[in-house]
Amino acid sequence: MLRMHALLRAASKVRSRAYAPYSGFQVGAAVLAKGRIYAACNVENSSYPLSICAERNAVAMAVAAGARKIDAVAIVGGTRRPAAPCGGCRQVLAEFCSPETPVVYAAPDGQSVTTTLGALLPSSFGPADIMGAARESTGTKRGLAGTSRSAARFRGTRSSGRRRSP
Repeated sequence: MLRMHALLRAASKVRSRAYAPYSGFQVGAAVLAKGRIYAACNVENSSYPLSICAERNAVAMAVAAGARKIDAVAIVGGTRRPAAPCGGCRQVLAEFCSPETPVVYAAPDGQSVTTTLGALLPSSFGPADIMGAARESTGTKRGLAGTSRSAARFRGTRSSGRRRSP
Protein backbone atom coordinates (compact mmCIF):
# COMPACT_ATOMS: atom_id res chain seq x y z
CA MET A 1 0.00 0.00 0.00
CA LEU A 2 2.92 2.32 0.73
CA ARG A 3 4.08 1.99 -2.89
CA MET A 4 0.63 2.99 -4.20
CA HIS A 5 0.77 6.20 -2.12
CA ALA A 6 4.23 6.94 -3.53
CA LEU A 7 2.93 6.31 -7.05
CA LEU A 8 -0.02 8.65 -6.48
CA ARG A 9 2.29 11.36 -5.15
CA ALA A 10 4.56 11.04 -8.19
CA ALA A 11 1.59 11.15 -10.59
CA SER A 12 0.13 14.17 -8.81
CA LYS A 13 3.43 16.05 -8.86
CA VAL A 14 4.16 15.43 -12.55
CA ARG A 15 0.58 16.35 -13.51
CA SER A 16 1.49 20.00 -12.99
CA ARG A 17 4.00 19.71 -15.84
CA ALA A 18 1.42 18.51 -18.38
CA TYR A 19 1.39 20.32 -21.70
CA ALA A 20 -2.35 20.74 -22.24
CA PRO A 21 -2.85 24.20 -23.82
CA TYR A 22 -5.88 23.11 -25.88
CA SER A 23 -8.02 21.04 -23.51
CA GLY A 24 -6.62 22.19 -20.18
CA PHE A 25 -7.03 18.56 -19.06
CA GLN A 26 -3.84 17.78 -17.16
CA VAL A 27 -3.00 14.17 -16.33
CA GLY A 28 -0.08 12.64 -14.47
CA ALA A 29 0.72 8.94 -14.37
CA ALA A 30 3.28 6.82 -12.60
CA VAL A 31 4.19 3.17 -13.07
CA LEU A 32 6.22 0.91 -10.82
CA ALA A 33 8.68 -1.30 -12.69
CA LYS A 34 11.80 -3.09 -11.44
CA GLY A 35 11.41 -1.34 -8.09
CA ARG A 36 11.52 2.15 -9.62
CA ILE A 37 8.83 4.74 -10.19
CA TYR A 38 8.51 6.27 -13.66
CA ALA A 39 6.24 9.34 -13.78
CA ALA A 40 5.08 11.29 -16.82
CA CYS A 41 2.40 13.73 -17.95
CA ASN A 42 0.21 14.10 -21.01
CA VAL A 43 1.52 16.12 -23.95
CA GLU A 44 -1.03 17.62 -26.32
CA ASN A 45 -0.39 18.64 -29.89
CA SER A 46 -2.33 21.05 -32.11
CA SER A 47 -2.83 18.04 -34.37
CA TYR A 48 -4.88 16.24 -31.71
CA PRO A 49 -4.22 12.63 -32.81
CA LEU A 50 -0.52 13.22 -32.16
CA SER A 51 -1.16 14.00 -28.47
CA ILE A 52 0.24 11.44 -26.03
CA CYS A 53 -1.43 10.32 -22.82
CA ALA A 54 0.43 10.41 -19.51
CA GLU A 55 0.06 6.65 -19.04
CA ARG A 56 1.73 5.85 -22.35
CA ASN A 57 4.54 8.31 -21.61
CA ALA A 58 5.15 6.66 -18.22
CA VAL A 59 5.21 3.20 -19.82
CA ALA A 60 7.63 4.44 -22.48
CA MET A 61 9.97 5.80 -19.80
CA ALA A 62 9.97 2.45 -18.00
CA VAL A 63 10.59 0.54 -21.23
CA ALA A 64 13.40 2.92 -22.21
CA ALA A 65 15.02 2.12 -18.86
CA GLY A 66 14.87 -1.61 -19.65
CA ALA A 67 11.66 -2.65 -17.89
CA ARG A 68 9.41 -5.20 -19.55
CA LYS A 69 6.94 -5.72 -16.70
CA ILE A 70 4.91 -3.11 -14.83
CA ASP A 71 3.92 -3.94 -11.26
CA ALA A 72 1.52 -1.08 -10.40
CA VAL A 73 -0.05 2.01 -12.00
CA ALA A 74 -1.34 5.33 -10.62
CA ILE A 75 -3.07 8.11 -12.55
CA VAL A 76 -4.15 11.56 -11.37
CA GLY A 77 -6.49 13.53 -13.60
CA GLY A 78 -10.00 14.77 -14.06
CA THR A 79 -11.81 17.49 -12.20
CA ARG A 80 -15.02 16.40 -10.52
CA ARG A 81 -14.28 12.71 -10.55
CA PRO A 82 -11.21 10.50 -11.08
CA ALA A 83 -10.34 9.99 -14.76
CA ALA A 84 -9.80 6.35 -15.69
CA PRO A 85 -7.24 5.52 -18.40
CA CYS A 86 -8.56 5.66 -21.96
CA GLY A 87 -8.99 2.50 -24.00
CA GLY A 88 -5.71 2.97 -25.87
CA CYS A 89 -3.79 3.33 -22.62
CA ARG A 90 -5.51 0.26 -21.19
CA GLN A 91 -4.30 -1.73 -24.19
CA VAL A 92 -0.74 -0.41 -23.85
CA LEU A 93 -0.76 -1.24 -20.13
CA ALA A 94 -2.00 -4.76 -20.96
CA GLU A 95 1.18 -5.27 -22.98
CA PHE A 96 3.31 -4.91 -19.84
CA CYS A 97 0.96 -5.71 -16.92
CA SER A 98 -0.72 -8.85 -15.71
CA PRO A 99 -4.50 -8.76 -15.26
CA GLU A 100 -3.88 -8.65 -11.47
CA THR A 101 -1.74 -5.47 -11.65
CA PRO A 102 -3.18 -2.86 -9.28
CA VAL A 103 -4.34 0.39 -10.87
CA VAL A 104 -5.44 3.43 -8.89
CA TYR A 105 -6.83 6.50 -10.56
CA ALA A 106 -7.60 9.67 -8.64
CA ALA A 107 -8.93 13.17 -9.00
CA PRO A 108 -6.75 16.06 -7.80
CA ASP A 109 -8.99 16.44 -4.72
CA GLY A 110 -8.06 12.95 -3.53
CA GLN A 111 -11.09 10.89 -4.60
CA SER A 112 -9.74 7.62 -5.92
CA VAL A 113 -10.72 4.31 -7.43
CA THR A 114 -8.58 1.22 -6.91
CA THR A 115 -8.97 -1.68 -9.31
CA THR A 116 -6.90 -4.04 -11.48
CA LEU A 117 -5.94 -3.91 -15.10
CA GLY A 118 -8.03 -7.05 -15.71
CA ALA A 119 -11.12 -5.27 -14.39
CA LEU A 120 -10.42 -2.24 -16.61
CA LEU A 121 -9.76 -4.35 -19.71
CA PRO A 122 -11.35 -7.79 -19.43
CA SER A 123 -10.60 -10.34 -22.17
CA SER A 124 -7.75 -8.18 -23.42
CA PHE A 125 -5.83 -8.89 -26.60
CA GLY A 126 -2.15 -9.32 -25.88
CA PRO A 127 1.21 -10.82 -26.78
CA ALA A 128 0.02 -14.38 -26.13
CA ASP A 129 -2.69 -13.95 -28.78
CA ILE A 130 -0.16 -12.92 -31.43
CA MET A 131 2.39 -15.58 -30.47
CA GLY A 132 -0.29 -18.29 -30.50
CA ALA A 133 -1.63 -17.22 -33.88
CA ALA A 134 1.86 -17.16 -35.38
CA ARG A 135 2.58 -20.69 -34.16
CA GLU A 136 -0.76 -21.98 -35.44
CA SER A 137 -0.38 -20.46 -38.91
CA THR A 138 3.08 -21.90 -39.53
CA GLY A 139 3.12 -24.94 -37.31
CA THR A 140 6.59 -24.03 -36.09
CA LYS A 141 8.90 -21.11 -35.49
CA ARG A 142 12.14 -23.00 -36.14
CA GLY A 143 13.92 -23.68 -39.39
CA LEU A 144 16.60 -26.25 -40.22
CA ALA A 145 18.91 -27.33 -37.41
CA GLY A 146 16.91 -25.32 -34.89
CA THR A 147 17.75 -21.93 -36.41
CA SER A 148 15.15 -19.18 -36.52
CA ARG A 149 13.37 -18.65 -39.82
CA SER A 150 13.50 -15.27 -41.53
CA ALA A 151 10.61 -12.89 -40.96
CA ALA A 152 9.49 -13.23 -44.59
CA ARG A 153 9.46 -17.01 -44.36
CA PHE A 154 7.81 -16.91 -40.94
CA ARG A 155 4.97 -14.80 -42.37
CA GLY A 156 4.75 -16.97 -45.46
CA THR A 157 5.53 -14.10 -47.81
CA ARG A 158 7.78 -14.26 -50.81
CA SER A 159 10.87 -12.30 -51.72
CA SER A 160 10.66 -9.55 -54.32
CA GLY A 161 12.14 -11.83 -56.97
CA ARG A 162 15.12 -9.55 -57.52
CA ARG A 163 18.46 -11.14 -57.96
CA ARG A 164 21.53 -9.74 -56.33
CA SER A 165 24.60 -8.99 -58.38
CA PRO A 166 27.69 -10.96 -57.37
